[in-house]
Amino acid sequence: MARFGENGQGMERKDGIDAFGAVALIGFSMVLGFNQVIIKVVNEGFQPVFWAGLRSVIAVACLWGWMVLRGRPPRITRATLGPGILIGLIFAVEFLLLFIALDLTTVTRASVIFYSMPVWLSIAGHFLLPGERLTRRKSLGLALAFAGVGWAILDRGAAGGAGSLAGDLCALGAALSWAALPLCARLTAMSGERADMQIFWQVLVSAPVLLAASLLFGPLLRDPGLVHFAGLGVQAVLIVSASYVFWFWLLSVYPANAVASFSFLTPVLSVMMGWLILGETIGPVIIASLVLVSAGIVLINRPARTPPRV
Repeated sequence: MARFGENGQGMERKDGIDAFGAVALIGFSMVLGFNQVIIKVVNEGFQPVFWAGLRSVIAVACLWGWMVLRGRPPRITRATLGPGILIGLIFAVEFLLLFIALDLTTVTRASVIFYSMPVWLSIAGHFLLPGERLTRRKSLGLALAFAGVGWAILDRGAAGGAGSLAGDLCALGAALSWAALPLCARLTAMSGERADMQIFWQVLVSAPVLLAASLLFGPLLRDPGLVHFAGLGVQAVLIVSASYVFWFWLLSVYPANAVASFSFLTPVLSVMMGWLILGETIGPVIIASLVLVSAGIVLINRPARTPPRV
């Protein structure tokens, strides 16, 4: 078995999640669970789209420096130019929508909707990815998850927390965009690129796109303070430059739907953090929606039973 970092994949591809993968994905879910809270807080100091662009700018510098130090500087080839621009545009759309969503709705609502990503990835994977077809069990999971997302979006009662329909729909659009990222990485020339190069393309393209788009969304600064600059730094260095590189590496080693299945933990953690840190309301509809989405994701990604040997 190849050791991490010896080649573009780092390890030989596996058919399921092993102990290392499980621990890594649980840790990643914890980081992402806190991610939504950071975005919500930093939005108070900076215009959402503007600081999403700043985040990508800083991440470009961090990733470039890290890749150079490792002796593998970024390289742009003719074969990856088109896919690189495409994956960068998808990344820009995802975070434009997510940052706006968290400006308009609560962390609890956005998290339930945004982390329905495995549902959309599984549907697309059924048609586009070999070996990831939907079964009856997975179809039941889809139905449960659909019900949970739809319930969360349609609930406009006070018990659901302070949120807007526009914000909820932006979170849904961000989830769809997120699902498109691994598909682009698997189905184009990006599949031959290292994980760090894939994320480098994303931040490189998204930085100018988001900064240009921010001019359409009002004043760039709100009331920035130390906590907002700190949040920007954590997002750029830890979330984008480190965590997402690791996530894309995991996708290169483990099945896409198995990796995505662990994201059911993230909305649970995000909802808890939104309640504990931001004091957001968790009503019965949010709890029920979260249960439905999480149960659906588990069913979608639970490995099929292997027939016993005779």
